[in-house]
Amino acid sequence: MSSRPRSILSAIVISSVVIAACGGDDAPSTTDAPASTAADSTVASTAAPETTAAPTTAAPTTTISIEELANTYSEPGPFPVGATTLQLAKGPKVEIWYPAVEGTTGEVSYDVRDFVPEAIRTLLTADIPASFSFPGARDAQAAEGVFPVVLFSHGFTGIRLQSSFLTSHLASWGMIVASPDHPSRDLTNVLGATASGDRADAVDDLIQTLELVLAENDSPASLISGRVDPEHIVAVGHSAGGGTVVGAASDARIDGYVSMASGVQLPSADTTVTTVEPPAPLPEKPSFFLAGAVDQVISAEERTRPSFEAVPEPSLLWILDEVGHNGFDDFCTFGNGTGIIGIAEASGLGGLLDAQPQLRALGEDGCVPPAVPAEQTFPVVRHAVTAWIRALFGIDAEPIGLGPEVADAYSVAVEIDARP
Repeated sequence: MSSRPRSILSAIVISSVVIAACGGDDAPSTTDAPASTAADSTVASTAAPETTAAPTTAAPTTTISIEELANTYSEPGPFPVGATTLQLAKGPKVEIWYPAVEGTTGEVSYDVRDFVPEAIRTLLTADIPASFSFPGARDAQAAEGVFPVVLFSHGFTGIRLQSSFLTSHLASWGMIVASPDHPSRDLTNVLGATASGDRADAVDDLIQTLELVLAENDSPASLISGRVDPEHIVAVGHSAGGGTVVGAASDARIDGYVSMASGVQLPSADTTVTTVEPPAPLPEKPSFFLAGAVDQVISAEERTRPSFEAVPEPSLLWILDEVGHNGFDDFCTFGNGTGIIGIAEASGLGGLLDAQPQLRALGEDGCVPPAVPAEQTFPVVRHAVTAWIRALFGIDAEPIGLGPEVADAYSVAVEIDARP
């Protein structure tokens, strides 16, 4: 390969990869919401689903410490984890994490470099960590029981596996988690210049994923046959995926949504914006917003907090101190803690980064100071999302470790607000 084509490819890989999981689709358009004749659910279910997913937890007694309360769901739950890959009829692959039968052991891994076009893959030659692993087994037998469903939506230049630290964790606590690739914005298509940016298509991916999970529940040959609770469904998204889940939540079957490092589309006072699209009707569903206080991609104060204040009640807001944009995905575990930037630098592309410091800043957001290491962020996010979903579905008698009493119980401080 000549030096000029190589430099062009280098520019492509850096300018695209470093904005991994950025918010290009961080709000639903008026066409994002799928049509539905059923009325939206306005309150969380108060009855526990018929499930053996994880034992119902009574309200904690006064003898439990604040630290124990705050970390009730930080560690893996009672189930081993199974993982399998399916595919939508429209093409995108879907990753499924689910509670596996007792005795399931092993490790499941993915390498982020497997999700870039081959021409770019050849440039990322450094022997440096670029994979993420979690305890579990592929295509393991599912545990007995009926389990609620979590739909996960990845960010811009993300992948369906990007937040395995959380999706596999939710499965260990008795949930079936399904995450599609979004070709309109996933890593492969962004780097290949084939991403459409179609926000409605991403919402459709998520709704079609729900249909796939329900179909698998009715298929005798499926690993999750008879294991799906169709009455308890929640959507979780990161960055651009935070907008996708808001759009998907207009579907009456979805009970609520969790938006991480994202927000909803609101009127802008910025006079430099020539066209301001009015906000789409927001679904009357319970919501939970998580944001990083040092996120320079999606500002916690300028985007996430106003979104929390604008959506229908009930809504919960957690702002994590010293956490950045990629504190909600696996990517900061790559490159010896410096993310995809570290992989690029170790592959000899540091000169291009030095010439374009803004690219370095984007790629490292949440991976380097002032952000704390991802390993400090993960337990907080795992507990918060797991506890909120369990409360939404009535698995727990009341929310556990979600109130202001746990704000200082972690290695990072958390600002907590709720409506009502």
